Amino acid sequence: MKIIKLFCLILLSQCVLAQTADPQRGQAVFAEFCTRCHIPLEIQIRLNNDWLGHRASELLERISTTMPGEGAGTLTRQQYLDVTAFVLTIGGMETGASLALESFSSLVINPSQTDLAQTPEVAWADFNGDPGSNRYSPLDQINADNFSDLEIAWRWDTANIGPVPEGSSVTSPLMINGILYATAGVTRNVVAMDAATGQLLWIWRPQEGERFTLAPRKGSGKSLSYWSDGIREIIFTVTPGYYLVALNARTGLPVKEFGAGGWVDLQQGLRLGPGRPDLDIGLSFPPLVVDDVVVVGASHLVSVRPVSAANVKGDVRGYDANTGELLWTFHTIPEPDEFGAETWLGNSAEYTGNTGVWTHMSADPELGLVYLPVETPTGDLYGADRPGDNLFGNSLVAVDYRTGEMRWYFQLIHHDIWDWDIPTSPILADMPDGRKLVVQLTKQGMAYVFDRATGEPVWDIVERPVPQSDVSGEVTSLTQPFPTKPLPYARHGMSVDELIDFTPALKAKAEAHLANYRYGEIFTPASRVDDPSGTRGSMILPSPIGGSNWQGGAFDPETGIVYAPSRDMAWAASLEPGGDASSVAWIAGPNENTIDGLPLIKPPWGRITAIDMQSGDELWWIANTDTPEAVLNHPALQGVELPRTGSPSLVGILLTKTLLISGEGPGGKALLRAHDKASGEILAEIDLPASQTGMPMTYLLNGKQYIVLTVSGGGKSEIVALALPD
Repeated sequence: MKIIKLFCLILLSQCVLAQTADPQRGQAVFAEFCTRCHIPLEIQIRLNNDWLGHRASELLERISTTMPGEGAGTLTRQQYLDVTAFVLTIGGMETGASLALESFSSLVINPSQTDLAQTPEVAWADFNGDPGSNRYSPLDQINADNFSDLEIAWRWDTANIGPVPEGSSVTSPLMINGILYATAGVTRNVVAMDAATGQLLWIWRPQEGERFTLAPRKGSGKSLSYWSDGIREIIFTVTPGYYLVALNARTGLPVKEFGAGGWVDLQQGLRLGPGRPDLDIGLSFPPLVVDDVVVVGASHLVSVRPVSAANVKGDVRGYDANTGELLWTFHTIPEPDEFGAETWLGNSAEYTGNTGVWTHMSADPELGLVYLPVETPTGDLYGADRPGDNLFGNSLVAVDYRTGEMRWYFQLIHHDIWDWDIPTSPILADMPDGRKLVVQLTKQGMAYVFDRATGEPVWDIVERPVPQSDVSGEVTSLTQPFPTKPLPYARHGMSVDELIDFTPALKAKAEAHLANYRYGEIFTPASRVDDPSGTRGSMILPSPIGGSNWQGGAFDPETGIVYAPSRDMAWAASLEPGGDASSVAWIAGPNENTIDGLPLIKPPWGRITAIDMQSGDELWWIANTDTPEAVLNHPALQGVELPRTGSPSLVGILLTKTLLISGEGPGGKALLRAHDKASGEILAEIDLPASQTGMPMTYLLNGKQYIVLTVSGGGKSEIVALALPD
């Protein structure tokens, strides 16, 4: 894909040709027409990836004739000349105060002219680095040769933020224009810091009172969202009490023109579950901002033991970034007259809830689409109260971000009863050959790959028969969709061969334990804890927290490779009567999936897998962590030579031009590793003050590259910035 597809510019007048182009004037044009959709980092990446060796005149022509996506052709020739000159400077080219028209024909875009080291700042402006959730930065100042030299540049302790210290924080900061923004504390305060020193610039507290007390999703949350119209800069956050708040990025004060003094009450307009007294809804992820639309999802309490089959519906809504006005609502559970209603039998669509988008979304401004990874409807392990396939549960849905109109969808699981809701941000992969893909990683350890404009699968996805439930009232889908490529990057199906086998004694105990359960291929349904056959549930693999989770993956636009962290865990999918705990007939029972404190299955218990999205082939995998100390020191394993097992931990990864960077996740070793992207080989590792718990991010400021992440341990959390010594 050519860089021109990044720019939001408007027409070409064919009448008058200017003689010079001024990048300073072009910066003003860019601020007025482009920043609502694009950031300089995107342009740097595209210029380096797609336009090296091309003439500047080709770039000028493409910008002039195709942008913006909503209607190219309303700027003057002079404005197109100026903004093209500015685009070249964004890539690091020295064009001078002005550029003669004839120079466009002779000027060649080349690597030496697009050296990012000459750029004073490279931002990290989204939770995943960019709207396409690539978690990739083109920076290479920190590389394999010097990674081990990294030092702590500054650190910021969160202990005094909020009414009590937050023992484990998962926040991931943003960095724009020299300022680092993050959430902090159990009440989800917002802080701004000097990105070079960590000095606190401002702090904002929600102060929600009873609304906070009743909130289902407390804590600092995952991140924030940034938006600018070229003049104003705004930070958007969703509070624990489920308000959308707009803050002035420079002062931290609520933007008075937005909503009611900066606040929009997201509890207003919800479709409630009849007979459910509590309001079970919130969101720990930031909203997604695309153009001037703020898209907000919803999260609920874990629904393996729901108090009722009814709940509030997790609709996705779009708001005007300027005013806070509600623009559209996408019903994740259709209304009776809407498409998909026929997949909800009886009147189950009236009362069923959940089915929100609790993870981060992704957007393609050029296609005008936002991609919604939708979760499971109410009742994670038992769905007799919601018969049918249950659209749009467990579906990837592409909607027009301006109107909320659905363009295409694909349901990854029909009538989910495994709690395999979609947990990761869709990865929008711009392939080296120009294809525009969307890659959805999943809890079941399968990657579903589509053309992101049409929703057509890149490789066939076939419906295959799966085991059926015999629990009273449950009617499971006869088939489920399986991608033919890529092959699963997590283990599928439980068997004796999967059991821990470090010693004969452990293997025998594991076999005896497994004999108490049903087990078999993937999509084996949950079963009763008091089953007449004598079993006490189903042992399934992957588990409801297996495969991928909210940390997601990363994509390298230079090679077309997706990197997918995952974890392998067995899970006892047992059902016990709802009784006094729930009006639902069957809810989750005990999960007994360990042997003497060790995982029931043999390692690896977690991995990172590299998948080539050009061929669909797996290139390599490595264990995601070292063998945990608790395993190395286990009494039953003394004298046993152990492999590098990995762990069922939520590791966070980051890609740069030269490195794959990973931590060990909550409870893991307090270190950060650099891997070879081509093989996974560990190249270097450095110590951290505590375990990595937030997702690592990187930026360039004043010519210096930083890696920043949240670490937690010992009952406290802090944000740590790493950089090379001066």
